[in-house]
Amino acid sequence: MVSLVPHGWIEDTLLDERKAGLNEFLCLILNTEKTRGHPLLSAFFKTPFASCFALESLGEGLTQLAVARPAGCRLRFKQDKKANLGRAGTPIVASYYPSWAASTLPPESVDWNKFDIIFFAFAIPDQSGGLDWPDSGKEVLKRLSSVISRRRAQTKVVLSVAVNTLGLDGVDIDWVSELRIVDGMNPQCLQHGKEYPNSPGAGNPHSAADAENFLQFLKMLRSKLGPEKIISAAVGHLPWLGSNGKPLTNVSEYAKYMTFVNIMNYDVWPASSHPGPNAPLGDLCHTSSQPEANAKAAYTQWTKAGMPASKLLLGLATYGYVSRSRNTKLSGSSVPALIPGAHPRSQIKLHPAGGAGVDSAEASAPGDLRSMWGQQIAFNQLLGMGALTKKGDGTYGAANGYTMGWDDCSDTPFLFNTQRETVVSYDDTYSLVDKAKFAREVGMAGCFTWSLDQDDGLSLHNVIRSGLGLE
Repeated sequence: MVSLVPHGWIEDTLLDERKAGLNEFLCLILNTEKTRGHPLLSAFFKTPFASCFALESLGEGLTQLAVARPAGCRLRFKQDKKANLGRAGTPIVASYYPSWAASTLPPESVDWNKFDIIFFAFAIPDQSGGLDWPDSGKEVLKRLSSVISRRRAQTKVVLSVAVNTLGLDGVDIDWVSELRIVDGMNPQCLQHGKEYPNSPGAGNPHSAADAENFLQFLKMLRSKLGPEKIISAAVGHLPWLGSNGKPLTNVSEYAKYMTFVNIMNYDVWPASSHPGPNAPLGDLCHTSSQPEANAKAAYTQWTKAGMPASKLLLGLATYGYVSRSRNTKLSGSSVPALIPGAHPRSQIKLHPAGGAGVDSAEASAPGDLRSMWGQQIAFNQLLGMGALTKKGDGTYGAANGYTMGWDDCSDTPFLFNTQRETVVSYDDTYSLVDKAKFAREVGMAGCFTWSLDQDDGLSLHNVIRSGLGLE
């Protein structure tokens, strides 16, 4: 049976018949694929008198509908025992929350209802097969999960395990026992961080058997965690490398055990004297020296190999790179290729004034980024150091002598100041909306960002939601 109990009816037994009829009708339309995602139905549940509903499968196609808590929460479908976030085609909004972010972005300060998934970074495997927790990670995770639980947000917390510092061979991984400890903190799932099997980049121990070992590991993990937990992996633009050193051409077997694949579409071109785009949407002019390293190419490469688009999350950057350069356009053509997207294992720190070759008094001037040459820079640091300014319409523009440019070939904004010999390639409200729209148009599961603590409040994440068609 299904019960809908508005406050005014609680003691009114005369309306039982009408309630039963309404319940039967709601149960029917909520379990019919054709009507479940209808905009009128969504609008009905967003009205003030429909405070909040939790929908849980009772089997045999029945759904329990009950008032759960005051206005401000949202529908939650659970139609089967598998982790199912993209219900009725709704795109997923996710972000990484690193353990070190707690000092600058306390969990208590965030509106978690804006997010479907938070990837908590990182736990790191130790030599005994357990997990280490840098930056007081276990305590931060407990605090984060507690805040989300108290606020009754529907956000799922994913524990991200950074595995590319440890080979898969020869270690009896006992993460499941570790997860039993974490279960009390309310994490929903696990992200595997073996970002580049059989690839030598970023100090990654590797072997020809990595891809096959990874598949066996996924099978074991799914078996131990069960069907409800989310299992995801952060990946590059191309599928994992097989034993022959080339990208796998068929990853459909991996897809059976995975909930999401997080495409890290960033770090394509780091800082250089000829800077290029950090996170290109596409090779839109067909001039890139890395035509496979962009959002559009990654989508094609993964889906062609058999990974369903509905399992792909597109990674978006909330940071950029500061280059020492007098260029007034982006190229990247002379920058050696590297493995993109390896998540940093530590915080991007604001470099002190007076770095090498920089006078302390000059370095403290608004807009002087010379102490950041060659480094990543968070979006909020660009504002804090005076290279960007926020406009009244919520967009951002150049400040303190910088000129804002736009690279049409990658759909990337950049700042340049020839007098200061500084170029910054980054992402803003315009470029992030474009990438989010692309993800939605091609049927990807949604988008995630690296990382939440680098935003200006939630300004960037709000426009990402808009690009995905969400409020």
